[in-house]
Amino acid sequence: MNNNTLLNPIGGVSLALGMALTVGAIAPMPTQAQELDPNATEVLQFMSDYLTRTQAFSVNADIDFEIVTTTGQKLQFSSYASMVMQRPTGLFFQRRGPLADAEVFFDGSQITLFGRRINAYATIPLSGTIDEAILTMEAETGLPFPGADLMFSNPYEVLMEGVESSTYLGTGYIDGVEVHHLAFREADVDWQIWVQTGDRPLPMKYVITTKWITGAPEYSIRLRDWNTNPQIPANRFTFTPPAGVRLLEALPPSELEDYQEAQ
Repeated sequence: MNNNTLLNPIGGVSLALGMALTVGAIAPMPTQAQELDPNATEVLQFMSDYLTRTQAFSVNADIDFEIVTTTGQKLQFSSYASMVMQRPTGLFFQRRGPLADAEVFFDGSQITLFGRRINAYATIPLSGTIDEAILTMEAETGLPFPGADLMFSNPYEVLMEGVESSTYLGTGYIDGVEVHHLAFREADVDWQIWVQTGDRPLPMKYVITTKWITGAPEYSIRLRDWNTNPQIPANRFTFTPPAGVRLLEALPPSELEDYQEAQ
């Protein structure tokens, strides 16, 4: 798993991000490391192969993340995200919430990060693929990229990095859609993913739980409105600066901190 997108200090407070929902006392978890359930890995591989073959898609998501303050209080923040992707070089991502209002554009030649709340944007020249754009943005800004594991050209390879055990927990329902429920364990986090059954194995929910921070904060994404044949405008991935917006050579620490707090 690309943990850089999931564990991130916010506003100078030691906080943790994760993805998820609660699991009732359903099934026994594996007790031995390196215990991989072939049913879980097979479904995950099926999902990954389907996403890899899907050359373009759009999807919306509802995101909840928890933080634990230095006083031990757990807080949960909710936001909305929307993404359009066209492999191998087109990506648009926006995230909005009580504090956040930001967009990311990548057109194969540059990444643009536009913060509406600070009315400013910065660009990073990059000739490459979406995989390289995600890694570059994380490295340059340190910003979390929720659900980034699912955007890579080979999600299975990224997700399985560091996995020590996996479990297939049967089927359930997300927003009325039947799904497979999979659970995975790593050294620092546990994560779960719910994958639509049938011949469209799309991820419907993704939850990450940090294990070694008081309160075990979680980060959860519920994915909906999948469209694997979207009509994408030609300029969808190119940023056009609105009137009056500031161009920054790079996001200064103060602006970046504000931006991070808004996530």
